[in-house]
Amino acid sequence: MTRSLQTVAYPRPSALESGADGRRLGLETSRGATPAGAEDHPRFFSGFLTSPQIGAAALLAVADVAAARYHQPQWRASLDPVVTGNGDRLRFESFSGCGGVYARLDVLAPGLDDGEVGHGTTNVDVNDPLREALSRIGSDDPLHLRVGPEELAVTTLDGPVVEKKVPLPDRWLRGFAEAQVIAAGFDLRAELPADEAVRFLRGLPGAGGGRRAAGGPRWVVPVGRGLRPTTRPVPGALCLPGPERLGALRRVLRHATALRVYGPAVGAAAGTAGAAAAWEVVLPGMRLTLTLSPDASRGFSGEGGVLDALATEEAAGDAELIAVLLAWEPRIDVADLAASSGLTPARVHAALVRLGTSGRVGYDTAEAAYFHRELPYDAGRVERHNPRLRSARALVAAGAVALDGALATVTAEDGHAHRVRDEAGVLSCSCLWWARYRGGRGPCKHALAVRMARRGAAVEQAPAVMGGGVR
Repeated sequence: MTRSLQTVAYPRPSALESGADGRRLGLETSRGATPAGAEDHPRFFSGFLTSPQIGAAALLAVADVAAARYHQPQWRASLDPVVTGNGDRLRFESFSGCGGVYARLDVLAPGLDDGEVGHGTTNVDVNDPLREALSRIGSDDPLHLRVGPEELAVTTLDGPVVEKKVPLPDRWLRGFAEAQVIAAGFDLRAELPADEAVRFLRGLPGAGGGRRAAGGPRWVVPVGRGLRPTTRPVPGALCLPGPERLGALRRVLRHATALRVYGPAVGAAAGTAGAAAAWEVVLPGMRLTLTLSPDASRGFSGEGGVLDALATEEAAGDAELIAVLLAWEPRIDVADLAASSGLTPARVHAALVRLGTSGRVGYDTAEAAYFHRELPYDAGRVERHNPRLRSARALVAAGAVALDGALATVTAEDGHAHRVRDEAGVLSCSCLWWARYRGGRGPCKHALAVRMARRGAAVEQAPAVMGGGVR
């Protein structure tokens, strides 16, 4: 398994300090991206949290996910949370070591006071002593929050004194991108008031810290003001894959004002195989969201949601154009980008998916919109180490694809011929991958190869058609 060593360096450890003027929480930043370019230790905020106790608990929940392994992987990644300043809010994100849970805390404008939010993205140090200090915050006395170095120290930093090196597998990187793409297909499926939210989450097996949930997907049905468990995916049911993975929400339950659940549109989930879902706890001035992969033993990296966008030749150039137009918006408007770029909304969407593979955009289910951020990951690396995409390109290069209208034949490396059928733009295949997943984990390599071959044929035919029109 391919992995790299991700290094994050901070000028000093993050700390919670008490003084004559109250408590001060200093979150130190690593090297990150800003509108002015890369900076060693960017500064995004200096002001007050309107709900310090809630903010501390929610930040700890994000850190819990970063350090968690909900399944038994052969590898581990535990990066410090990522912070993004979007001008009107701060976002803290993390991804579990097993690659199956994505967490995000949005501290919105009502949750911040007496300070301007900057623009940019970087890692933020959350160390063990800080975690212990945050867990002891028991009141809402004024708490000053600083994200980035002290203002007077910005120009006098001699260099990093805290350095962390974390193995970062490609599977982890791909999963971070897949989580955003999958969430972009979610609808709001249920909303519970505070009392029902607390009752439901505290009653989940495994979420209370004692029992571990049995294997396989579980399902719930929205009924009245709450959710009712069911043993099978009846019409309107929502998948609850691995309820123990919602344990991080326990830190903020008593502060919740509502619980929202997002999932595939009704009828979109495939059979009984399970489906991803996002669980959002609404807090005063904040939102805490956990997005779960379709099964506790199954990370996001194999879902294949980005493959179609990566396979398009025009998406690479479109992504470069769209990237220039992004301006750290907390909410990316696809229609505005289409008008500014001259691209169709479909091409803008494909470009955003491609940008997501390099961590340059995320997706906010609460606002049903992408947002701009810049993670230090390489989109080319994600593409190079995606086995299905590599195999599809190799099949096209070897001339293994024969097109025949709505049908195509792909001759695999072992000489076996697979039939790919196009039905209203949806490709099915005679291979074992399709038989097993029925498109539930993205296209197989044969379907990808057919898409590539058809796009290549269309490009070759276009000049002849244009020339015939001129003559």
